[in-house]
Amino acid sequence: MSSPVLGIPAVDPALEASVTAGLEEVEERLAEAVKSDHALLASASRHLVAAGGKRFRPLLALVAGHFGDADAPGVVRSAVVVELTHVATLYHDDVMDEAALRRGESSANARWGNTVAILAGDFLFARASDVAADLGTESVRIQARTFERLVHGQLRETLGPRDGEDPVAHYLGVLSDKTASLIATSARLGALHSGAADDVVDVLARYGERIGMAFQLADDLLDIASDVTESGKTPGTDLREGVPTLPVLYAQRSLDTSGDRLRMLLDGPLTDDAAHAEALALLRRHPAMAEASAEVRRWAAEARAVLAPLPDVPARWALEALCDSVADRTA
Repeated sequence: MSSPVLGIPAVDPALEASVTAGLEEVEERLAEAVKSDHALLASASRHLVAAGGKRFRPLLALVAGHFGDADAPGVVRSAVVVELTHVATLYHDDVMDEAALRRGESSANARWGNTVAILAGDFLFARASDVAADLGTESVRIQARTFERLVHGQLRETLGPRDGEDPVAHYLGVLSDKTASLIATSARLGALHSGAADDVVDVLARYGERIGMAFQLADDLLDIASDVTESGKTPGTDLREGVPTLPVLYAQRSLDTSGDRLRMLLDGPLTDDAAHAEALALLRRHPAMAEASAEVRRWAAEARAVLAPLPDVPARWALEALCDSVADRTA
């Protein structure tokens, strides 16, 4: 299917048409889900949903549904559940990060304050749970356990590595819980509610975990390398905020003396515009970028390999193309 953001090629016209129609229905259901009798809550909850986004998780749920009956009503509902859950986490993340922008717009916390932003996130979690309840007990349990991993990931990120813990291993663990878990659930629920066989559902969940890692790591690289980020953030935002993404961690542990100046800058605050610009320029030229890009490609290759047991059908071709697309974002 085509995606102007992810650059997924159209692998099959029928699949593309089906997924496009599914995404349109997801948008309608998202708009319905954020309605509230309270005007302020309705406005705040609609804020990020209306801002759009890549809709990566619903996309994956819909494609996974093509390993069974893609027209089964639970497939689109699954896509709605995972997107509502994802957007809810964005409200909470922005409060914790004190972010001013999200998807090119003012963040909810910047516009309405932290309390309203947190409540809007809670409201979307409630809406996601309400939709999940229609999918049955197993889906509610899957969503709950995913939510638990999301919380663990956020907590681990907030606390940082334990004494003696490898910072790179810690960071990858955070991403696994905070990002990849929900992407894995997207594929799992879409396949599950299409009636796909249990072994197929398991393969797709494992694929989702790996492509989720590749996807987030690619975003980390783009935050440094791109002139304009997909999220609407200023390039180098993570660097300025002191978020130790993978390229930064690789640069910090490098013993190359040519990186001494960069490591000195990374060890201190980068709130000064000149220091931030210098660190960003040095990091873009540092071998850590190529090392982090290789890690993205490794996860994408693992995701592709996981698909081997699946039938040779257009949905599999699309998932394989997605592996290439994610890897190419860092090329």
